[in-house]
Amino acid sequence: MNAARLERPLQIGARFVAFGLIALAILWILFFADNTNFGPAIDDPRNFTITLLNGLTFAGLLFIVASGFSLIFGLMRVVNMAHGSFYLLGGYIAYDIQQEMTGTGFTVPGAEVNTLEWVLPALAAAASIALLGLVIQQVFLRWNQGQELRQALITIALSVIIADQVIAHFHDGIAVNITWPGWTNRLVDLHIFDAQYSLARLGLLGIGIIVGGLLWLWLYRTRMGMVIRAGVDDQHMTSALGVNIQLVFAIGFVVGSALAAFGGAVGGSQGGIASGQDGQWLLNSLIVVIIGGMGSLLGAAAGALLYGLVFSFSAVYLPQGSTEYAIVLTFVLLALVLAFRPHGLFGRVG
Repeated sequence: MNAARLERPLQIGARFVAFGLIALAILWILFFADNTNFGPAIDDPRNFTITLLNGLTFAGLLFIVASGFSLIFGLMRVVNMAHGSFYLLGGYIAYDIQQEMTGTGFTVPGAEVNTLEWVLPALAAAASIALLGLVIQQVFLRWNQGQELRQALITIALSVIIADQVIAHFHDGIAVNITWPGWTNRLVDLHIFDAQYSLARLGLLGIGIIVGGLLWLWLYRTRMGMVIRAGVDDQHMTSALGVNIQLVFAIGFVVGSALAAFGGAVGGSQGGIASGQDGQWLLNSLIVVIIGGMGSLLGAAAGALLYGLVFSFSAVYLPQGSTEYAIVLTFVLLALVLAFRPHGLFGRVG
């Protein structure tokens, strides 16, 4: 009884602190952001708008990658530590296929790339990693289902192997860029505060929305989607009802792996792909899923949005000389969410 009495005030206090910090951050950006790269938003609305769009487009990429991680994590309870390596390998596969299709040198000029020469490499990379994911799930993970620590260690080992093979067989792991279609290589007048913005980045945001819409239709409007959501909520009951849960697991792992690879193709188009990014994108996916909640599509979207906005705004609205602490604020966001939503914003007890 005493513990219950103490818990309630602590929860209220955590929420008060969280909302207070959010309010202070908004007020700082809007009115008091002195000695920062852009100054207060009220004095420089153009750069505020561009920063907002940077956050939204980064969130689109985060969602593409993290939604696959969330699907695998929520359905199979597997913390797939090879997810970042799937991103990395998918990006390099898409790059090599685009090189073969265009027949050009190390960097492909944007004007020489048409839409098909971007779409086909991205889809081929997703299909290749989907097949790899299926093999890994069937050979290495199926026989130890429910043994979370063992599965995590297996996927860590696979992640190291894949990352080493990328260095050995894909341009020594040096940074390469997948080229957007030529028609996206221009700025668009937003007709808001005289701001112009990259059409390619707006396309990235559009791709994220399309992926989210397709996932929603699959999970909420198809029988397989309903089975997957039931498996997320209660694996044992779903299996007892006669559902082939191993088939569901395999499909979930394949889709999650494909999303990681497709995210690698999109991310490689926007910021390049290079050895070492596997660890960064695994961490990004973990943060998004923890913020949003395990196995929740809406949670993955919310987590990606919050992470993208916090990272983008802190990078330019922290005082000059302190912008290297932008990544620290993403972990502050994580701590604040967990302070009053221990299972994430849209998560439930597994």
